[in-house]
Amino acid sequence: MIAKVSVLGHFGRGETLLNGQTVKTKIITEELQRRLGRKQVLKIDTRGGWKTFLKAPFQSFYALKSSRNILIFPAQNGLRVYVPLLSFFRLFFKNRRLHYVVIGGWLPSFLTQRKSLTKVLKKFDGIYVETATMKDALETLDLKNVFIMPNCKKLNILKENELVYNTFEPYRLCTFSRVMKKKGIEDAIIAVEVVNKKIGRIVYELDIYGQIDSNQTEWFEDLRQEFPSFVRYCGCVDADKSVEIIKEYFALLFPTHFYTEGIPGTIIDAYAAGVPVISAKWESFDDVIEDYVTGIGYEFNNINDLKRKLFDITRSTEQINSLKLNCIKKSKQFLPNKVIKTFLGHLL
Repeated sequence: MIAKVSVLGHFGRGETLLNGQTVKTKIITEELQRRLGRKQVLKIDTRGGWKTFLKAPFQSFYALKSSRNILIFPAQNGLRVYVPLLSFFRLFFKNRRLHYVVIGGWLPSFLTQRKSLTKVLKKFDGIYVETATMKDALETLDLKNVFIMPNCKKLNILKENELVYNTFEPYRLCTFSRVMKKKGIEDAIIAVEVVNKKIGRIVYELDIYGQIDSNQTEWFEDLRQEFPSFVRYCGCVDADKSVEIIKEYFALLFPTHFYTEGIPGTIIDAYAAGVPVISAKWESFDDVIEDYVTGIGYEFNNINDLKRKLFDITRSTEQINSLKLNCIKKSKQFLPNKVIKTFLGHLL
């Protein structure tokens, strides 16, 4: 029997992986299985490093042989391998459609210097990006097959009467992402420390959540040794518990140094929890955060501006609390059952 969809993605079977690639792959696949039936959606795990690349030709051929639509979720290395393979093997199969769901916001800059890969991607039936900013950037590379499909999460969105309002010091802040240098963890710590010192008391506390990057454990352990009393590392949280944890916080900090983020899952978590986001203005900021409606932005890579914004908020904390209802309204745009409609319309 020919299935409706084969998903080539990073499932990480047997492991607990909380990175954006794995989480998004699983969420979209589960929603497809719910809509189409489990037998209509085949899962092919691309996790495994260089060993997987040895299997990639066989996986690609099997996917095309077994289903009418092939859906891929590759990171940069996987993109170089699976896109040319699938395009080549499709020559041997009729009525097959190739779809690429982009994770994050790096693709436009990545393709700028890779004309041969761009040429192959033009033959795909759909490239699904998270933001309008990404779509515009890819269309400047003459890609005409680009569609907007926001990141999504299946979360229990708080009701208005469940919102938690922080009205007393210290105001609790959190970060909720991979723990690594380029996520701006140090910026968050420094900014909170400076504001507390300037005011002369502990106005803010900061809790850090997330999986520590395996290549940066030494860096983070050194950093932890210097934590002031009002900064804590709180470990990892299961994906289905994120709203329950974040809802207790005054605001979520997103001090990323990645200019090409797409729609970060942590911001969707915060919205569902009714918690505004204080964020660096990365490339797609305006597609995700409405300034002074669902959060507050500061100049990208400018820690001094982050300090200023945090200091200003201490003089008008009701401003943050007034955004909470807007956040839960915004979160409904990122539910899987709404987002998946874009993709379903392109299936054979």
